[in-house]
Formats: sequence, structure tokens, C-alpha cells
Amino acid sequence: MTDLSDRAYPSSPAPRKRPREARREQLIEATIKVLAQKGYARATLSDVAKQAGLSHGLVNFHFQSKELLLEETLSYLSDEYRESWAQALAAAPQDPASQLDALLRADFSPQIFTPERLAAWVAFWGEAQSRPLYQEKCGAKDDDLARRKQEICAALIDEGGYHGDAPRISRALRLVTEGVWMDLVTMARPYDREEGLATVYCAAAAFFPRHFNAEGRIPG
Repeated sequence: MTDLSDRAYPSSPAPRKRPREARREQLIEATIKVLAQKGYARATLSDVAKQAGLSHGLVNFHFQSKELLLEETLSYLSDEYRESWAQALAAAPQDPASQLDALLRADFSPQIFTPERLAAWVAFWGEAQSRPLYQEKCGAKDDDLARRKQEICAALIDEGGYHGDAPRISRALRLVTEGVWMDLVTMARPYDREEGLATVYCAAAAFFPRHFNAEGRIPG
């Protein structure tokens, strides 16, 4: 996949992690890779230890069970995702078209949009036994994002004189993005980041044609 590098996201130097925190993060990153390779049900602590280059005992020391490790991994991914879109929104101009553009681009940011992370998300979405865990860890954050996107769509409808239902438009844009993510995990010959984002922009253009086209937000 090619990088989407035309948009810079603000960042600040991260504080140096303590050894225990760094080791836990190393194991979570290894778990993300294992989920991408083997899926939710087939992933094991031994797989994670091997991927991380650490002993099985050390994995058990930090995470006493596979369930706890997967729970912490989902929390990690969820927090990372929320921070990404929140930072993108805070950095964008305040007009609704720019705010919506920031949210759409955030789903394709280089930090979030990687083959391993997409596959890990799909693993959590697709496994029935993970659904209660997903709702516990991500439900409130998903609701927060849905509410923000719905408010932005409502403001853009008012500003542009469009006709449409903000909750349904917001939901449609989310489903297109999630569909692109699924495509890029399951297709034998997936398209690249730019094509994925262009697909989402086509959906935005269908609802807001004076503000978006397949190339992105229309300046003005």
C-alpha cells in the first residue's frame, strides 16, 4: 500500500515508557500481528510470545490469560483510534466540511490504516465470542464518534441547503469506510490507501456534492 502523506497530524513527543509498560506494549503489538495472521479464535499466548521474541512465561507474567491479553489489545486499539480522530478533528478548521473531511481522512491515517491493524479490527468484528468484549470496550467510544459525525453532517446539511437525514448519512459514511477496511483485508488483490479514501469521498460527494468530490473536499 502507498502512504497517504498529504495531511500532517499534530503530535508531541511521547513520554519515555517504563520497562513494564514498554514490555506490555511490545506484547500487544505482537498480538495485533498474530490476530492479523491467525484470527481471534486461533491466536494463542505461545504465538504471541514467538512473535514478540519473548518467553511464554513472560507473556503469562504480564497477561494471565488469552482473554485478558485480547481485552487489553482491544482497549489499546480503541484508545489509539479515538486519539487519532480526536486529534484530526481538533486540528481541522471549524467549518463542517473541513470537520467531516478530517474524520474521513483519520480513518486512513498512516498510524491507523495498516494491514495488521485493519486485520486485527476485522478479527474482533467477525468473531461472535468477541462481541460482548467489543461492546464493553468500544461501544461508548463508537457512540461518541457517531454523535460527533452526525452533528457535523447536520451542520453541513444546514450550511449547504442539502436535503437528507443526518443520522442516516453519518451511518452510510461509516458503513462505506468499514466496507473499505473489510475489502482491504479479505480481497485477494486489494486496492491501495488512496483508492480506499477516494471510495469514501465518492459517498460523501453523493450526499454533499458542492463540498466533496472523489478527490476530497472541494476548496472554497
